[in-house]
Amino acid sequence: MLDVLSSPWALVALFVLLAYTTEAMTGFGSIVIALSLSALVLPLEVLMPVLVPLNLVLSGYLTLRYWRRVHWRLLLTGILPMMALGTLAGFVLRSDLGPGAQRLFGALVVAFSVRELWRLRRATPAVAHGPLWSRFWMLMAGLTHGLFASGGPLLVYALGGVELDKSRFRATLVLVWFSLNLLLTVGFLLNGALRAQWPHLLALVPVVLVGIVLGEALHHRVDEHRFRQVVFSVLLLAGVALLVR
Repeated sequence: MLDVLSSPWALVALFVLLAYTTEAMTGFGSIVIALSLSALVLPLEVLMPVLVPLNLVLSGYLTLRYWRRVHWRLLLTGILPMMALGTLAGFVLRSDLGPGAQRLFGALVVAFSVRELWRLRRATPAVAHGPLWSRFWMLMAGLTHGLFASGGPLLVYALGGVELDKSRFRATLVLVWFSLNLLLTVGFLLNGALRAQWPHLLALVPVVLVGIVLGEALHHRVDEHRFRQVVFSVLLLAGVALLVR
């Protein structure tokens, strides 16, 4: 039996369930949640070739189901060009980070969690950026996605003030993640990282399917504000733990 049923992969499976339920509800967060929590028990270089292709199951399903709600103009003329460029740069730079990668990722998670918890507590409205600043933050979101497959925090910041309802926002974001994670998966396939982790990837697919069912069921039934408070509080603790390891 695969060691996905034993520690530390059993913990990774629990984290994946939480993370993918969250993304099925909100449209982002699966990899940053799964990676930040799982990095407490396994190294990033082991986790990323598993969690990135795994996201294709969720983002592919949601894209097929909700593609009619995608904001195509925003996606094709703004988000994808800048984020794809940043993702390629981040993927190339990953090998230069060395042992400091985990702490850098922890710092990113802490900053993101503190910002989101503050916004949730104060009910601070998102502030619109100018076109140049929006594109800059999209590029930075792509860079962090290439480094850690976690571009969601900065992309959500880059889209601050964009008027999209919850359903269109979710549909647009999941197509972004499907496109960029497909690009990263090809990179992991070419450099051999995916081949070594293939058994763990297959074993975790059923967990993602359960997360999809739960997230879809909870999307219209759970107080998203309270749910996000809990998730970001857990993320903050995980980020601090990564920094002090």
